[in-house]
Amino acid sequence: MVDLGDFEPGSDESASGQADSNRSTAGDAAPSTSEETDAEATSADRTPSSAAGSDDSTGDVAFERYDAAPAGQDRGIGAIAVSQGLRVAEDGDDTSLRAYVTTGNRDTVRLGKYLLVPYPDDELLFSRITALEYAQEFQTDDATEIHARRAMRRDEFEERDYKFVASLDPLAVLFEDESGGESEAGESDGDLKRRMVDRVPKPGAVVAEATDPDQIKTGLKIPGDGIFLGHLSVGGEKVRTAAQPPTIDYRLRDDYDHGDPLVFRHTLVAGGTGSGKTHATKNVLRQLLAEDRTYEMDDGRSARLAVVQFDPQDEYAQMHDDNPAMDDATARRYERESIVHGGHDDTLALVPKEDGVPYGGDNHRAEQLEFTIPFSMARDRPWLVAGSSLNENQYPALKHLLERFFREYGNSGTYAEFLTFLDDPALREQLDESGRVHESTFDAVKRRVHGVPNGVFDQSARPITELDHQLVRPGGLTVVPTYHLSTSRAKELFVLAVSSMLIDDKLSNAPDSNRIKETPLLLGMDEAHNFLADADTVQARKVISKFTEAAKQGRKERLGLFLVTQDPQDVAESVFKQINTRLVLNLGDEDAIKSVNIPPELEDKVPYMEKGQAVVYSPDNSEPVELVGLPVCLTRHGE
Repeated sequence: MVDLGDFEPGSDESASGQADSNRSTAGDAAPSTSEETDAEATSADRTPSSAAGSDDSTGDVAFERYDAAPAGQDRGIGAIAVSQGLRVAEDGDDTSLRAYVTTGNRDTVRLGKYLLVPYPDDELLFSRITALEYAQEFQTDDATEIHARRAMRRDEFEERDYKFVASLDPLAVLFEDESGGESEAGESDGDLKRRMVDRVPKPGAVVAEATDPDQIKTGLKIPGDGIFLGHLSVGGEKVRTAAQPPTIDYRLRDDYDHGDPLVFRHTLVAGGTGSGKTHATKNVLRQLLAEDRTYEMDDGRSARLAVVQFDPQDEYAQMHDDNPAMDDATARRYERESIVHGGHDDTLALVPKEDGVPYGGDNHRAEQLEFTIPFSMARDRPWLVAGSSLNENQYPALKHLLERFFREYGNSGTYAEFLTFLDDPALREQLDESGRVHESTFDAVKRRVHGVPNGVFDQSARPITELDHQLVRPGGLTVVPTYHLSTSRAKELFVLAVSSMLIDDKLSNAPDSNRIKETPLLLGMDEAHNFLADADTVQARKVISKFTEAAKQGRKERLGLFLVTQDPQDVAESVFKQINTRLVLNLGDEDAIKSVNIPPELEDKVPYMEKGQAVVYSPDNSEPVELVGLPVCLTRHGE
């Protein structure tokens, strides 16, 4: 029985047999000495033709030697192929656009890379690689034992034996807008513009990688100016260009040329633990607090943005300090790209005061100021004293009791006095007999009011209602830390009290604070899922409705929400659907990934992203893209 290895070119037996055969066949034709061989070779080198045979009349005939070297130089990475169809259509599923990639370029081609295909009239088709495949160059059956055994015994791979084809997704047609006229040199001064894909490229058109920053930014609809978010990337690698710097900065539109700045259309940063979401958030906030960044108000003024950031991990007050890890070379590089860096001096830690609970604050050098929640805030916000869920009967009862209490005690009434007020048995009996509040409902409300954490209201600190000028400062960052508070309920009370105060004054036609009303404001909330989770309780619905109203009217009132969460699926849908910009870092939970509602081709990449990598989905700003954030935080971050 013959072993298949006998037929392998690399087998010792076959190689030996072939050598013997070659020697016997060569026989007499072989030169007898090496000198003769050298002489013939030298003779052939000196003449334009070589002897190849004999003729009856002349004795030998020379064949003319032709130069087989290709003329010109290769351009691009390949060419448009038409063998399997060439079509662009309004329905993307009907589009068929494929490029053959030459052997020398195949190792550098990756999914997601941006390519350019020229039209005959100098317009360009801007596209992205969505699929890569090998196809057979010749019709052979390679699913055989012999083929597999040969492949197992050799290391080399012959690229030219196969076709390498890239499927392209056409994103836009780039063209020069000739309205700019001509320069003195007679060249066009037109701006590069984009339009929807409305024409098909020619078969055989050369396909080249996009390396011009203006072409890439125009093709992806990325603004030239705005808030820096990161550098454009593909598969975690920064897109490189022929310009200096070679990277492409991604910026969020922040002017009024095409509508309101996107900061007032709300932002979500979603990422799991260790994904870099706090690092990324600090970098974005630092750009928003730049000295030269202002926003137009309805009265014609231009004012700097005020940022109020709720901080559950006591990290954001560090933005007051410079980052000791930033060296001079990194700082210069950021300056060349117009990225604002360094600590923000106007940073205030506005610390919630809970009885018997100290605040450390030793990890930053920002100014600290304590505040308390006056019980008078519950007059317009009854849900602040609802210790647990209230039903549709209990909530109106609570409102009635609060109204009666403040009529008797005035706005100076305290939480302790309200508890004493509820302990009056005569009040309980009177309300029951009058039919205003049933005695069982009264008892239920009383239990829930007693469930509010002790030591939150009316503490020995300034009321937050008197600190509006400290809370909101044009160009200032106010951090409200909650890490030190004793319970999650206490944290919720402080965050919702302060945020509702800001939202109410922003949206009101008769605000309690003109400072809040007249200052552009960004309300940042880390661990937003803890405060904006959709629920069935009355007070939860009240909170969600307030933030939903803020999200809807924020654009008009210069109020932006900046939500940071690791559980985006828990954020109430009524708030979530108002968010325009979504910065999605690594998420491992499938439900969380689905909830951020990004395109499927980017959704699949989210679980594999390294720290600092992100997907940006902002339909009013650009095409969906991948980014790599800055490796060095612009302010102090961490220990």
